[in-house]
Amino acid sequence: MPSSIHAGGPPPYTLEQLRVETASGDVDTVIVAFTDMQGRLTGKRLHAQFFLDHVLEHGTEGCNYLLAVDVEMNTVEGYAISSWERGYGDFEFVLDLETLRRTPGQPGSVTIQCDLQWLDGSGPVRQSPRAMLHSQVERAAERGWQAVSGTELEFILFENSFEDAWDRRYQGLTGANRYNVDYSILGGTKVEPVLREIRNEMYRAGCTVEGAKGECNLGQHEIAFLYDDVVRTCDNHVVYKTAAKEIAARHGMSMTFMAKYDEREGNSCHIHLSLRGTDGRLVFADDSRPGGQSELFDHFLAGVQSTLRELSYFYAPNINSYKRFQPGSFAPTAVAWGRDNRTCALRVVGHGAGLRMENRVPGGDVNPYLAIAAMLAGGLHGIEHELPLDDPLEGNAYTADVDHVPTSLAEARELLAGSEVARAAFGDEVVEHYVNAADVEIAAYSAAVTDWERVRGFERM
Repeated sequence: MPSSIHAGGPPPYTLEQLRVETASGDVDTVIVAFTDMQGRLTGKRLHAQFFLDHVLEHGTEGCNYLLAVDVEMNTVEGYAISSWERGYGDFEFVLDLETLRRTPGQPGSVTIQCDLQWLDGSGPVRQSPRAMLHSQVERAAERGWQAVSGTELEFILFENSFEDAWDRRYQGLTGANRYNVDYSILGGTKVEPVLREIRNEMYRAGCTVEGAKGECNLGQHEIAFLYDDVVRTCDNHVVYKTAAKEIAARHGMSMTFMAKYDEREGNSCHIHLSLRGTDGRLVFADDSRPGGQSELFDHFLAGVQSTLRELSYFYAPNINSYKRFQPGSFAPTAVAWGRDNRTCALRVVGHGAGLRMENRVPGGDVNPYLAIAAMLAGGLHGIEHELPLDDPLEGNAYTADVDHVPTSLAEARELLAGSEVARAAFGDEVVEHYVNAADVEIAAYSAAVTDWERVRGFERM
């Protein structure tokens, strides 16, 4: 990561362009959306002229249950901010005009992303993932630092449509590639119509596309984008995730970002993160020290490592997330760091202006705002307490005698509930909100009977 953010992609889309294109009829729809706990774009579509005449000045609202439901949109118990007893009222969508962009894959549409605040004027909804990230960005800014990051998001592409996949209960699907196409140009060519449209539409939406490459699972690929300010990176991430599914659907195909779809390689979302001075200074690099790492970088990395277990829920938020952590799978099991060592949970790469840490724990199901907020919270904790950094692990971390990533959501839930670092960084009410989210998923899974159980026990037990 260079020391300054390079502008990339087309020029930013502006409010004036929206006015002009609405008047000409080139734009007729505005999507107003925020990111929910599950990392999904959630909101509404508005007529563009109505947006300009009314919503731009007066705002719009949405039901506050949108931060208090499970992945299937069931209303569930245990949330302090939203319940039947509280009447399921609204919160305000606070328009962030800097996020205005053409909606990738949807002609005639633009998208604007939002923060959330309470209607009574009591302030932001602190449980909102974007608000949680903002809180840590502000902590860094108080010290004169800006955080920049990039996410590497993998997916598996299938020849089946989403409707066919649903009807099959997501079993017996045909991967878009029949064999391992890691870095294979031929393998990419077979699905290039879909990949090309995703790349071009994301560029049109203001993202700088680096490239696409094949991965190991059958039909697995990755499309990467240039790093950016952490909030913009997360905004781009969730827009891309939605657009990729919509574009695949138009081609009669489907895709999944599940951390672990089958017994082969899972979908990762490696997160690269670096701090720099708000004045452009390099704060992570120091060529006079081992590895070119500044003392600040070492404290930051030590903080992320020391809090990795207790903040794992924010990196791996689902039952399925923990099935990805298998030895020899390129998904980490060891809480360790190494220089350019892909067996470790934390990998240090680059040098000078490009020096950064890579968190290899998150999977494709991660909510990027939560994960990067957790990394910043851990790193700032390390700096504030001047935590010493262990020596880098050399060799195979899978066999090393070190602490391990939690093996279940239940374990991660307990660690989060007891995390003083999380409570200090985000507040008790935020931690309790996400502990309850974990409880909801654990209860739902515990009540489910899986296909594995039926195959194993239907006749033979």
